[in-house]
Amino acid sequence: MQQLLVTGGAGFIGANFVRYVVQQHPDVNVTVLDKLTYAGNRANLADVLGSQVTLIVGDICDGPLVDRLVQQTDAIVHFAAESHNDRALIDPWPFMQTNIIGTYTLIQAAAKYHKRFHHVSTDEVYGDLPLADDSAEKFKPDSRYQPSSPYAASKASSDMLVRAWVRSFGLQATISNCSNNYGPYQYVEKFIPRQITNIISGIRPKLYGNGQNVRDWIQTADHSTAVWAILTRGRIGETYLIGADGEQTNQAVLEQILTIMGQPASAYDLVRDRPGHDRRYAIDATKLRTELGWRPQYTDFRQGLAATIDWYRTNQSWWQPVKQTVEDGYAKHGQ
Repeated sequence: MQQLLVTGGAGFIGANFVRYVVQQHPDVNVTVLDKLTYAGNRANLADVLGSQVTLIVGDICDGPLVDRLVQQTDAIVHFAAESHNDRALIDPWPFMQTNIIGTYTLIQAAAKYHKRFHHVSTDEVYGDLPLADDSAEKFKPDSRYQPSSPYAASKASSDMLVRAWVRSFGLQATISNCSNNYGPYQYVEKFIPRQITNIISGIRPKLYGNGQNVRDWIQTADHSTAVWAILTRGRIGETYLIGADGEQTNQAVLEQILTIMGQPASAYDLVRDRPGHDRRYAIDATKLRTELGWRPQYTDFRQGLAATIDWYRTNQSWWQPVKQTVEDGYAKHGQ
């Protein structure tokens, strides 16, 4: 594999994956296809663009463009997605267009030219799990799809399209469903960077509902190594779940951030919960670990949070231009 097409490669998770490829696989040339919407940022790739990485600004729904780029590559890793639940509740249409129509456009071209395709998805397609302290239940590759939000439904739809194209058209594809990512370059509307940048900006952090919703966190660098393992060694037609056993309540995450940043752990406000807020996510990554030998390297969540906080402190020029706009949007909806 010498030519790799990465959709959404200027976004948070995609850009970190591109950086991983540049650092660990210098023989692979990467073409990034990104629409550069609000969450895609050329600055995320500024220091790696060059002979190994090329950025094409375009839409994955653009059939002729996708056809040309897919024809020229050896494999596609599909990160591009509208992914923010709050935005999906306000206006679901962009999620339907990008996540469903965009995926359809890509797999049509990948099947046509017999290209390897890896589809990056989310654990949110499975809905949620019980909050009970004694619940050991986790999502598995064969768990029932029960999406709770427009975003999750659009990703579930895209997963189903990929599976159908594998069976009907011989698409050489794999799927991964990953837990919540954190790390550098994450747009400030998401939970962890919003809390960090609020504290840096002197804004009192906000916590939805009672803060007891549980998320299963993974450092985005670990997500990158898992995707590479699946792309290069995964079995065609299979789904692999990516997680690092990082379950934390939202309250616990926020209080750790406050403590690390030298603030009282109680220095936050509770705000109105969002509709359909999933209770708990938890990933069983046994298949990925046993079949492909993958292991997460960033297993100390508090240490990972501290490193992420340091990144946002050091790179304030990256997020400050959009911070007020993001907060104004939340304030408009009482959050």
